[in-house]
Amino acid sequence: MTDIAHVQRLHFTSPGTKARLRRRRAAEARFRAYGIVAIVVSIAFLVILFGTIFSNAYTALEQTHLRLKVTFDASRIDPQNTGDLEVIRTGDFGGIVKAALRERFPEVTGRRDKRRLYAIVSPGAVFDIQESVIADPTLIGTSQALWVIASDDVDMLMKGFIPRDVPESDRRLNDKQIAWVDTLIADNHIEKRFNTRFFTAGDSREPELAGIWGAVVGTFFTMVVTVALAFPIGVATAVYMQEFAPKNRWTDLIEVNINNLAAVPSIVFGLLGLAVFLNVAHLPRSAPVVGGMVLALMTLPTIIIAGRAALGAVPPSIREAALGIGASRMQATFHHVLPLAMPGILSGTIIGMARALGETAPLLMIGMVAFIVDIPKGPFDPATVLPVQVFLWADSPERAFVERLSAAIVVLLMFLVLMNGAAVYLRKKFERRW
Repeated sequence: MTDIAHVQRLHFTSPGTKARLRRRRAAEARFRAYGIVAIVVSIAFLVILFGTIFSNAYTALEQTHLRLKVTFDASRIDPQNTGDLEVIRTGDFGGIVKAALRERFPEVTGRRDKRRLYAIVSPGAVFDIQESVIADPTLIGTSQALWVIASDDVDMLMKGFIPRDVPESDRRLNDKQIAWVDTLIADNHIEKRFNTRFFTAGDSREPELAGIWGAVVGTFFTMVVTVALAFPIGVATAVYMQEFAPKNRWTDLIEVNINNLAAVPSIVFGLLGLAVFLNVAHLPRSAPVVGGMVLALMTLPTIIIAGRAALGAVPPSIREAALGIGASRMQATFHHVLPLAMPGILSGTIIGMARALGETAPLLMIGMVAFIVDIPKGPFDPATVLPVQVFLWADSPERAFVERLSAAIVVLLMFLVLMNGAAVYLRKKFERRW
């Protein structure tokens, strides 16, 4: 034994062995360094990505407003003094806003200068004043100091996105318009307020009037249809394939096709929805019910695969114990196996829903890229979803849409984080180790 130990000691202390050990340790150190560098680079890119998004998004939470003395001229709103809301609704509120601007800047007399003066106020101010009068008709005949929404160009100037020190031809506001804005600033008649409209309004051609509520409601209806179709069908398929289906070449073929469908590009499901749901079934175009059906088809393979994995993770002893005390195959599956597998099935379902929430391509194919202003009232009304709304705003030339699409991306990311967090929570809370 002493001779063997001596030989081993000589072997491990020989110059050749020491050199090999040094090379092995150096390789391990390099591998760890590569891993650390990869993690640092990934985190750096994530910080840059999220930093860029948040730096563009936070300004969307504020919107510039102007303070004007508005005269609710009865001759413009209700000339016959009928008090009828339908008559009031058709009043010349645009003329009232223009008159308020002319009263605030009486030195502006030229036609061209007047048009430029009117352009510092958003077209949405007309509708805001109209709604104020409809809500309180006693305003007719009075003068009130009101805060009205400014145009997107004035908003961008106030936020520093339109530089003042460039030639007039290189900016969207000319020198006179900037001078009028400066006058309002000096009189404390212009300020930035929290942009509630962004969270309560639908889409608009005017950036300062655009909001995400219409897309959020459309997303909600689409996800409800997706879950209502994909979850029961996916769970039922997973239970049958894992617990009841015979093992033959037909079930093997079905299993292979389900696995392959999980890797099919999402736009293929959009083409399927266009061909079947719209052209054959003649379902309403750009409706959440069709978007939900398309996303359900896309999500089904994910739910089936996750469901089968969760069912397969339940120990066979559970099934054998249930069968041993007289339970039928159906009772053993639905009373014992399925409840134990449900946390894993729910986690897979939530992850599938999170993927569906971020999809754009299949919804573009069924017309959900349409410009929708009204808030949908149900799954059969025309609607859009948050990813498509981001796509539409990204294609708009106005600078003000950049901050709104960034804010919409933040909202979408929050939904995705919440859904993935719910999946992790369910897995950690109900997971059992066998």
